[in-house]
Amino acid sequence: MLKNIDKLRRLTGLTIIDLYIIRKFLGTFFYSIALLISVVIIFDISEKIDDFIDKQAPLSAIIFDYYLNFIPFFINLFSALFTFISVVFFTSRLAARTEIIAILSSGISFRRLLRPYIIAASFLVILTIYLANFLIPVLNIDLREFEKKYIKNPIKTRDIDIHMQISPGTFMYVESWDNSKNQGTRFSLEQFERGRMISKITSDRITWDTASSHWQIHDYILRTIDSMNYQTLTRGKILDTAMTMNPAEFVIDVEDIKTMNYSQLRNFIDRETLKGSKNIKVYEVEKYKRIAFPVSALILTIIGVALSSRKIRGGIGMHLGLGIALTFSYILFMQISSQFAIYGSLQPMAAVWMPNLFFGIIAVWLLKIAPK
Repeated sequence: MLKNIDKLRRLTGLTIIDLYIIRKFLGTFFYSIALLISVVIIFDISEKIDDFIDKQAPLSAIIFDYYLNFIPFFINLFSALFTFISVVFFTSRLAARTEIIAILSSGISFRRLLRPYIIAASFLVILTIYLANFLIPVLNIDLREFEKKYIKNPIKTRDIDIHMQISPGTFMYVESWDNSKNQGTRFSLEQFERGRMISKITSDRITWDTASSHWQIHDYILRTIDSMNYQTLTRGKILDTAMTMNPAEFVIDVEDIKTMNYSQLRNFIDRETLKGSKNIKVYEVEKYKRIAFPVSALILTIIGVALSSRKIRGGIGMHLGLGIALTFSYILFMQISSQFAIYGSLQPMAAVWMPNLFFGIIAVWLLKIAPK
């Protein structure tokens, strides 16, 4: 064991103190989050036990399809908070035992002391980015299927006022769509060429033929406009057409984006942008959060070290209280700025990264006044 540690030290250039801090950091993080996950699962079972019994959910499905898939999501959700708490907790203990003073007195600079913290935090950042963008979306597929089947979570089957660009220059509108019947009312399809309308179809009803995978436009009126603005009207009972759209695209549950990995989400946003979807900002906020939120763990780690490395009256309790307050202020800031992006004029990327920028400035300032 000692030989392996010496070999690791030679390969990485880490000292015994570095390895000690990394082990304490990661050990505290995983231990504390494992305790909280256990408590959350117990409370969640007590809340959903009636649904499990009423829907006769199999025990294997509850364990493997729901709770095992739920754990990575929970780790990712609270990673920044528990990273900060872990740093504050064990660094405060080091400061209370005057170990920080001893380390700095030995000739190690405060900046050098930060190295193992940065290494451990970077590992957690990489882990949470992988969880958020690749692993959790895959696990969420089974998780959402379980929720739809065994938990009271009605599936949305209707929508109104659907506007969509199905191809460049071709725009579709449906006043009301019923996904259970594959039927829409008050349908119109407009085609433009060089900014000028060349045709328009209106109909009281449109249906999707699942057998032929074609659309049927009922009681339609087709208006065509030539280059001389001469209009021709054509009426008919049924018009079969192979429009490049799918009924599933009409009723989109925003929660479905949680089952998409990063590349799938980007492609989905591109398609929805072409259609003119009203939820584009929601999707973009989700995309940027998957990177910005994990990176916050690195910033909060620096703040935690700068705060808790000083020995103060009140000890660990004071450090933990201040740390939790800062972390929740970060989460609150993120939620508020995200809402401004979704419902206001703030750009999604700026809204999501703004808390990191603000707390990054705080981290730099705290490093300057930290004990050296």
